[in-house]
Amino acid sequence: MKALRTLVDKIKPTFTRGGKLGFLASTFGAFETFLFVPNHTTKSGAHIRDCNDMKRTMIVVVLALVPAMLFGCYNTGLQVNLEGWTAFFYGLVRFLPMLATSYIVGLAIEFIAAQLRGHEVNEGFLVSGFIIPLVMPVSTPLWMVALGTAFAVIFGKEVFGGTGMNVFNPAVLARAFVFFAYTPQMSGEKVWYSDWTMMGAQVDGVTGATALEQLATKGEMQWSALDAFLGFIPGSFGETSTLAILIGAAILLFTGIASWKTMVSVFAGGAAMAYFFSALGCFDFPAYYHLIVGGFAFGAVFMATDPVTSAQTSTGKYIVGFLTGAIAILIRQVNPAYPEGMMLSILFMNALAPLVDYFVVEANIRRRANRVKTVK
Repeated sequence: MKALRTLVDKIKPTFTRGGKLGFLASTFGAFETFLFVPNHTTKSGAHIRDCNDMKRTMIVVVLALVPAMLFGCYNTGLQVNLEGWTAFFYGLVRFLPMLATSYIVGLAIEFIAAQLRGHEVNEGFLVSGFIIPLVMPVSTPLWMVALGTAFAVIFGKEVFGGTGMNVFNPAVLARAFVFFAYTPQMSGEKVWYSDWTMMGAQVDGVTGATALEQLATKGEMQWSALDAFLGFIPGSFGETSTLAILIGAAILLFTGIASWKTMVSVFAGGAAMAYFFSALGCFDFPAYYHLIVGGFAFGAVFMATDPVTSAQTSTGKYIVGFLTGAIAILIRQVNPAYPEGMMLSILFMNALAPLVDYFVVEANIRRRANRVKTVK
């Protein structure tokens, strides 16, 4: 590492502003800080008050996503009647092109934007680029993944100033764009299919509604609650296994990266709304099914807890989290044509989070002012 550090220091003047390749300063800085912890303080965007810099923090989040990704690989093959390692490698082959497309398109736009502005390259896409293919069906065409990623990065991040300045979660925005622009490929009876050949064998074509869509249309699903919790059901690539998602949640909470207040409040809000509708007799299946099917758990753990787009105050995290979970179940119940409500709920609360924080801070100011008056 010392030799690499010496090499980087030697060529650094060439890429420093004023050097021969000074116009590539942002790009060089991105690679340097990827290799070594930076020795300067962040001046804009997201701030990390910790010994770790932004890239290291984002890498931990990516590691927390790995259990859901690995299980998604196996489940993808399992859903098309493959078994064992064959099922896993089949899913991996389907996932890697989606991941590569997301990173290539997103990082290309990030680098171009940084060069044009003369700013540092933002690190936030390390996580967003990994999440985007995880929240889409494995059958999503690569050009749709690319288009959704480009829309999310340009209109979800760069127009606001980049990482730390965005109002909406980019990964959720990418999913929302593709869903509303190309609904048949993202929802309905054909989101989960395969017609590939692998290792010389023809994989049987498979189509069918997800577990959440079966609950919305039929009031029951063909899989058990245990299957749904473990993830042996069709759905978006990384959202099926609640168990794998909870392992990722444990990593985020242990490292202190995600807020347990937001995470727990999302589940509490979703459970409260689900049991409310269950008490009214709106559905026959157990209320907790809503928490283990669809994108509810994944959204609660990895997207509602986004430190940029969620609430910043402690009280605000409880409020935003609870409303995120409650509104998700509300959308699922009142709109049968749109069984997955987590995506819209997160985007809606992203927009309201600053307002919630404002009222929380104002209430605290008034409380302190009244305390001063009482002392006087």
